[in-house]
Amino acid sequence: MRYLAPSTLDEAVRAFAAASGAARILAGGTDLLVQMRAGIAKPGTIIDIKKIPELTAIEDLGGGAYRIGAAVSGAVLAEHPTFRKAWPGVLEAVNLIGSKQVQGRASPGGNLCNGSPAGDSVPAMVAAGAVVTIQGPNGRRDLPVEKVPAGPGRTTLAPGEIVVAFTLPQRPKGSGDAYLRMIPRTEMDIAVVGMGVNLTMEGGVVKAARVGLGAVAPTVLLVEDAAKALIGTKLDDAALEAAAAACRAACKPINDKRGTIAYRIKVAGVLLKRTAAIAARRAGGN
Repeated sequence: MRYLAPSTLDEAVRAFAAASGAARILAGGTDLLVQMRAGIAKPGTIIDIKKIPELTAIEDLGGGAYRIGAAVSGAVLAEHPTFRKAWPGVLEAVNLIGSKQVQGRASPGGNLCNGSPAGDSVPAMVAAGAVVTIQGPNGRRDLPVEKVPAGPGRTTLAPGEIVVAFTLPQRPKGSGDAYLRMIPRTEMDIAVVGMGVNLTMEGGVVKAARVGLGAVAPTVLLVEDAAKALIGTKLDDAALEAAAAACRAACKPINDKRGTIAYRIKVAGVLLKRTAAIAARRAGGN
């Protein structure tokens, strides 16, 4: 097995493409190393991207917009002086990936590319309207985060493509986001349901909304009907129930040891109401 640690993105892309599917990208390694020890992954080449400045940088673009390198760890993002105020829900989600020790390595790029429907950072990124920048042998392209997952363990990335960064849009006045998940234990578990809500409010009325829903379908979902149910309302009980119903209708879960189909569907509606309430409170503070 070969280990490469390129210092530029172009070099990483060339090495990844040349490996013809036999290479794996190492960002934090918190999934890859576990898979290798379990014999699930047996890469011929490991390409460590932690030494590429563009992939480990956090840029404040102004107006609440940020560009986050795909290999930025959750711990580094939590220490950023201004990110928490602009996007508290995204930070909550990123900082739920594993333990404190894991957060020192785990990255949102790895969380997305692992392809898990229960990845915590993905619903929050979807709710935020984040766009991912991808680079491969044929150049760069941008894609909404919700367009990247293709199913459990699969993505829409073409051969040789690497996720470079996430771009979060500007924050209008009166905006707030939140992320909640349901897990069987109190810490360090996989989400039974994950919910991200992003709201912009004016005079107590919802002017814009996005809802990201995880762990209830083969991929993380952008629930547009739930957002439509909230826009133009003051988040009254009828509006919240309509949005909750839209989330329940979007669910296509499975039965497993962490929850039944019926339980996941019910929890999706409950979490929509709770997460929207938190996002609304934060919007009032902005």
